[in-house]
Amino acid sequence: MAPNTVVITLEKPENISLIELNDSKSGSLFPEKQKAASPKQFTWVLLLKAHRILAVIPWLAVSLWSVFGSVKQRIALSDSNEEDPKYRGRLYRFIKAFLAISVIALVIEIFAYFNKWDLSLVNPWEVEFNLVQWSYMAWLNFRVDYVAPLIMTLSKFCIVLFMIQSLDRFVQCMGCFWIKFKKLKPVVKEEVQSDIEDGSSNFPMVLVQIPMCNEKEVYEQSIAAACQLDWPKDRFLVQVLDDSDDELLQHLIRDECISWKEKGVNIVYRHRFIRTGYKAGNLKSAMACDYVQDYEFVAILDADFTPNPDFLKLTVPHFKGNPELGLVQARWSFVNKDENLLTRLQNINLCFHFEVEQQVNGLFLNFFGFNGTAGVWRIKALEESGGWLERTTVEDMDIAVRAHLHGWKFIFLNDVKVLCELPESYEAYKKQQHRWHSGPMQLFRLCLPAILSSKVSVWKKANLIFLFFLLRKLILPFYSFTLFCIILPLTMFVPEAELPPWVICYVPIVMSILNILPSPKSFPFLMPYLLFENTMSVTKFNAMVSGLFQLGSAYEWVVTKKTGRSSESDLLSLAERESKTLNEEKIQRRLSESGLEMLGKLSEQKEQMTPVVKKKKNKIFRKELALAFLLLTAAARSLLSEQGIHFYYLMFQGLSFLVVGLDLIGEQMS
Repeated sequence: MAPNTVVITLEKPENISLIELNDSKSGSLFPEKQKAASPKQFTWVLLLKAHRILAVIPWLAVSLWSVFGSVKQRIALSDSNEEDPKYRGRLYRFIKAFLAISVIALVIEIFAYFNKWDLSLVNPWEVEFNLVQWSYMAWLNFRVDYVAPLIMTLSKFCIVLFMIQSLDRFVQCMGCFWIKFKKLKPVVKEEVQSDIEDGSSNFPMVLVQIPMCNEKEVYEQSIAAACQLDWPKDRFLVQVLDDSDDELLQHLIRDECISWKEKGVNIVYRHRFIRTGYKAGNLKSAMACDYVQDYEFVAILDADFTPNPDFLKLTVPHFKGNPELGLVQARWSFVNKDENLLTRLQNINLCFHFEVEQQVNGLFLNFFGFNGTAGVWRIKALEESGGWLERTTVEDMDIAVRAHLHGWKFIFLNDVKVLCELPESYEAYKKQQHRWHSGPMQLFRLCLPAILSSKVSVWKKANLIFLFFLLRKLILPFYSFTLFCIILPLTMFVPEAELPPWVICYVPIVMSILNILPSPKSFPFLMPYLLFENTMSVTKFNAMVSGLFQLGSAYEWVVTKKTGRSSESDLLSLAERESKTLNEEKIQRRLSESGLEMLGKLSEQKEQMTPVVKKKKNKIFRKELALAFLLLTAAARSLLSEQGIHFYYLMFQGLSFLVVGLDLIGEQMS
């Protein structure tokens, strides 16, 4: 017993039997006053806590009212031509039905919770209850016997796929670490480099193609970059393949080509009257020209790509002395990667794609998917592989697979970078991702018989079917959407089928860290990246399903919106090469039109390009909004089960879906 404690025992213990006072000096002299003070202090403490709680309620009410007001205003001000219904379809109806059932289940669970119904261990035939209690108890028994085992079976299947895909990504990262450790990279033989530098006669003939379609923001800089490539003027030809349907823009692009031709550049302007097949049809039409047979290689540069002048000198020499080489692919570099949160998150994804996936596959397998631009092809490889086909929306992946089946090898140059820009609005990014994930499934259906009947090794067939297509193009969007957007919220209403924390937290975080390693400056965006990738899973899943089963939106081609941003170094270089005098003279040399008329058209076109003049309202994306409310409903249900990590994940993931659904990420329109 402590020395400063006094124990007083009373003979008649009716009222009190034992009093302990920790401070004998103050408490022993006035025991009655001490007794009287304790209940009063306790009452005041309760009142103070109640006052604090009541003070928080108006603040919460005002905050919620402000949030709902913002949501209502965003929906009211959204574009009347909101998200196209073809992007929603059956999946959207399924999510809405799931949301309605979840809300009803949440109301029932809250009612049962506050009525303290604990009926899970009672047989409904042994005890008499009212109809509501009996129905709830019957649901609990049905849930345990039938629903939970079904959910657990599906979740285990998805977890196995998740772990296989994570293992594949881990192996790729180890391959990238090995490349960095051993400093492995494709190199040009010294004798080849010296031959190129000796004289222009040793330079092979190169065709430079610039496919474009209504990209008025970037046509000037893309043509200028191609025409300024450091290659003998008589050894390369620039083909501007214009698929625009705007007559004024066609005149402007044609006049830009004439201007460069007057400066001594071999450049040709081509416009198709029958615009079929999108980009593949455009490239196929260009390769049918008679003069193409004089060229050995073709470099493809999309309209927003501005290569450095030494691009051809860094890529073409790899072909000499390597007759089996069909493609040399350069890496993309982005001028607007820090423009907003959306471009930062895209930069993380694409840095991993080039640094890890393309580099590892190119060095160890001599095969990867062609990125559609910033690459140089051996024309013979294109012709032997069947040329450009219009059967899918991923003509670049199509030609790469067919060339691989014909035995051609690929090289990826991680050190050669070509500047381009990322989509800055979620609408443009979503349409791009839809095309990128529906196209591979279309291609898989079409080329599976060719893969099985080809003469390549069994290992190459297995790599194409199981790794290239199934694991990375089908399984990844399937399990990410099913596991994290369907099964996880479902387990909140079926607690018997709970997902372990390592599935929803630890493994995804580890995989996100591996994804972000190629762009270490992006580490502060680790958690937004993880949440955003799960948010994009609904778009990728929908695209994968539409491509696999050839649904309505599978063959839609939408040109990604460009902003025409250039880096400061590009602008400085162009300023040095193009003086104001040349620009003024260029206006005077325009076909049969006078300089004054063309100047007026140029001014009018410049005004149309100004973002301030052309206003556009933000869109809302109903599928993402429905999933946001579904996940937030599941988060509210997890509070009743006191599942901490599940609650935080569902809450933040639901908020990320809400932000994306209201188009609050990326470029903001006024």
